[in-house]
Amino acid sequence: MTRAMTSKERVLTTFANQAADRVPINYLANTGIDRRLKAHFGLQPDDSEGLLVALGTDFRNVGASYQGPKLHEDIPERGVKVDDWGIHLRWVEHETGGYWDYCDFPLKDADEKTIANWPMPDPNKHDYSGIFAQCKRHEKYAVCLCCFGDLINGNGMLRGMEQTLVDLITDDPAGLLLADRRFAIQMEIARRTFEAARGGIDVLWLGEDLGTQDRQMISMEIFKRHVRPRYQKLVDLGKAFGARVMIHTCGSSSWAYEDFIDMGINVVDTLQPEAKDMSPEYLKKTFGGRLAFHGCISTAGPVAFGTVADVVKSCRATLEIMMPGGGYCFAPTHRLQDNSPTENVLAMYKTAAVCGRY
Repeated sequence: MTRAMTSKERVLTTFANQAADRVPINYLANTGIDRRLKAHFGLQPDDSEGLLVALGTDFRNVGASYQGPKLHEDIPERGVKVDDWGIHLRWVEHETGGYWDYCDFPLKDADEKTIANWPMPDPNKHDYSGIFAQCKRHEKYAVCLCCFGDLINGNGMLRGMEQTLVDLITDDPAGLLLADRRFAIQMEIARRTFEAARGGIDVLWLGEDLGTQDRQMISMEIFKRHVRPRYQKLVDLGKAFGARVMIHTCGSSSWAYEDFIDMGINVVDTLQPEAKDMSPEYLKKTFGGRLAFHGCISTAGPVAFGTVADVVKSCRATLEIMMPGGGYCFAPTHRLQDNSPTENVLAMYKTAAVCGRY
């Protein structure tokens, strides 16, 4: 029998494409299901750590909070909230809750001068003083720093998706300047956070949207011209501080995985099994041993729409495919949605705990 590992040991062993004592487990969820899970376990609404412990998760996130002035004014008469990057958000209700959706796209028609002067969070006005303590508090877990980059989706929140894709096709200098400013700020914040952590961060978590359900979102030529060079700098930053690098990519994105391997990326996240060339069988056969995997439990499948028995069957099938030889972390493909029955989510994590042991 494999000896019991700490969460940190378990994740790092898995990220090295080796079998640990059990599969590592992670959790991401929207506010509605998160609130219901905390109530189920008798936790206070703000006890996120208690919920992570109750679900047996192995990851913890750290980050430096922005302490500067508010950079963009809300528009209360329209119910629009504006964040520190200038992204406009409006609340959209649905039958199981609601979410903040992007709107207005204030930089859609902006020129280079406007984008150069657009207020963005200053790395000097983030609080790095508590990072080391956060890492020490979670030292038995795999400590993650999220620095998504998020060229397409992030630019899209400010310029709209159509204009963002046109920018990449036409090398539009305004759109590319927006991407470069955003990446530079995120990279500097990440660098200072790594320095403050003093070796306490294990994983740099990047992210990009590269696929729809059935095809690539962009061509390989555009990926190599615009996406890969910007992310390579982030990968190199993480490696310089001894971190493993994981990248979140939505939809059909395995077409980029050979490049990820060449870039030095260790782990791919999301893994929507319904998307083209994203099934557990395909990923394990094609990339197993060269990339580790994080995700693959669909938030649009049995967890949301099936019975408890359906959830158990689906999760067991994924584990049976992905576990052999190591290299798999059990996690939802995206944040668990509010339409997921509480009992289904509980069954999901119980299955991981029971069936995920080597």
